[in-house]
Amino acid sequence: MKMKQLNIIASDDAEKIKCLIVGSGPAGFTAAIYAARANLKPILYEGLQPGGQLTTTTEVENFPGYPNGITGPEMMEDLKKQAERFGAEIRSGMVESVDFSGGKHLLKLDGDKVIDAETVIISTGASAKYLGLPDEKKYAGGGVSACATCDGFFYRGKDVAVVGGGDTAAEEAIYLAGLAKKVYLIVRRDQLRASKVMADRVEKVSNIKILWKHQTKALYGDGVVEGAVLLKNKGEENEEEVKIKIDGFFLAIGHHPNSDFLSEFIKMNKEGYIETIPGTSKTSVPGVFACGDVQDHVYRQAVVAAGSGCMAAIDAERYLSEK
Repeated sequence: MKMKQLNIIASDDAEKIKCLIVGSGPAGFTAAIYAARANLKPILYEGLQPGGQLTTTTEVENFPGYPNGITGPEMMEDLKKQAERFGAEIRSGMVESVDFSGGKHLLKLDGDKVIDAETVIISTGASAKYLGLPDEKKYAGGGVSACATCDGFFYRGKDVAVVGGGDTAAEEAIYLAGLAKKVYLIVRRDQLRASKVMADRVEKVSNIKILWKHQTKALYGDGVVEGAVLLKNKGEENEEEVKIKIDGFFLAIGHHPNSDFLSEFIKMNKEGYIETIPGTSKTSVPGVFACGDVQDHVYRQAVVAAGSGCMAAIDAERYLSEK
């Protein structure tokens, strides 16, 4: 559903800046580094989750430059310091609404502050969808993950479970099957929503066991995930409780891009991901650029987000030069 359009009237009190970066994380902080080095005097608002999704990750081992790995929060702090070193201004707060009509880029922040920006870089990321179980938060960083590519390495030779029935779940189950000893694919229906090609591939992998018509009730373990309690045939006469022993619990039920506040002005796909001109970070609004997971629904990796943040800053600098 689209949000009701808000008209923000520019006033003499509106802060005028060259480059506003909305959101942090690898994309936002990298954009700030490049924009600051280009003398765009960027101001970055960190948003609701300063540092983005990586702040919920314990170990990051696949980002270049960290041979011994690094925690997500430490890595984000490093990127933030690097951006500040070159003159980027990092602020707390989040953008609540925008008005990109009339050739202007007006943004309203919490507290009724208004910014008039010559260029805007959107790096608000995406949020993984969860089942809503209290145990998901309890074991965050202790066995619960929403990214098999990010965290699968830690479960080599172990038993894990993947929740979901679409293409993403199928892909993650196959990926994990190459690392883990056994992969349970928890599917609430009696068939996969995934494409026939992906469904066929899953069923051919010997160490993937599909648990049809199962739903997750709870997770258990001493500090870390040691197992899951499932309900088979929920709501039916033959409903029964099933327990499986696992070390990792992977959510693969989709992501939601944090783009709702832009819906009246920026072109997006049906899932809400911002559409950019191929090979660039340019959106449907001149002077507004997008990077990171808010426009990337395919890779969703920190290193890819960082690269797109670089692209956004360079595109913003060229836009200003051409003006």
